[in-house]
Amino acid sequence: MKNILVTGASGFIGSNLTLELESRYPGARVFALDDFRCSSYKNLLGFRGDVLAYDAADRSWLRIFEHQPLDTIFHMASITDTTILDEKKMMFDNVEGFRNILDLARSKKAAVVYASSAATYGSQDTPMKESDAGRPNNVYGFSKWVLEGLARNYGDVRNVGLRFFNVFGPRETFKGHAASMIYQLCLQIRAGKRPRIFKYGEQRRDFIYVKDVVEGVLQARSAQENTVVNIGTGQATSFNEVIDAINEALGTKVEAEYFDNPYGFYQNFTQADIRHAREAIGFNPRYTTREGILDYVRNYLTKDGSSAPALKA
Repeated sequence: MKNILVTGASGFIGSNLTLELESRYPGARVFALDDFRCSSYKNLLGFRGDVLAYDAADRSWLRIFEHQPLDTIFHMASITDTTILDEKKMMFDNVEGFRNILDLARSKKAAVVYASSAATYGSQDTPMKESDAGRPNNVYGFSKWVLEGLARNYGDVRNVGLRFFNVFGPRETFKGHAASMIYQLCLQIRAGKRPRIFKYGEQRRDFIYVKDVVEGVLQARSAQENTVVNIGTGQATSFNEVIDAINEALGTKVEAEYFDNPYGFYQNFTQADIRHAREAIGFNPRYTTREGILDYVRNYLTKDGSSAPALKA
């Protein structure tokens, strides 16, 4: 990879990916595209490449690449806040932004790795394999489902979609209420409060550490065929277990405070079936959820909740 574009580059996953690319491929030219409306420049401190302050859905930025070679596009940009109810905005930004990426990739003969989501599955109570998707609970999940269909229509473009499960780790601070529950529960405990979770903490999620997600994104670049794969640990962890791991990391013994769940569309269970990811891109996560929490809390989260400036090995 010599000429690389990362969209959503100052976001959570995008910034971890962008800085890893620059570290791993020092001879490559890396372009970081982001409109910074729901991210932070602080996530790119230390980045030495070219930053393009554009919305991916705005076609005007494409002119920058008229005479610039590209071999790889990592498309991480999208509206990710599932509480946004403006369906037109969600669909336009997420889908049309991706259409621009596919058009550019076709013209440059570049490979595309793009962010989809476990939200494409909706509510299920069994491990989710790729063929189970298509009944999302919200417009965000629907937009990601439409992205995957659009990618299939560009069969001449090498592309791999990644259905991210519940990602947590450094550089998510800026997301506020949309940051991972692991981050938010840690802040509550550090503030001397009891961590608040829905009754009775046995809802389970496939929480995956961002370090493993970045590896999965990079591995997807070498896929031999167009496909969509799950990016998770393959295990479901309860919120009670999450709080136990945070307490272990902090050396505390704070008990949870349980309250009623007010959301009718809430997913009580997510778990990725990662067999296809292993076969298609060689994905095999290094961290269990507990191990990821210990590394994150002990090595990256400061007392005020901000993240350390760089990932550690």
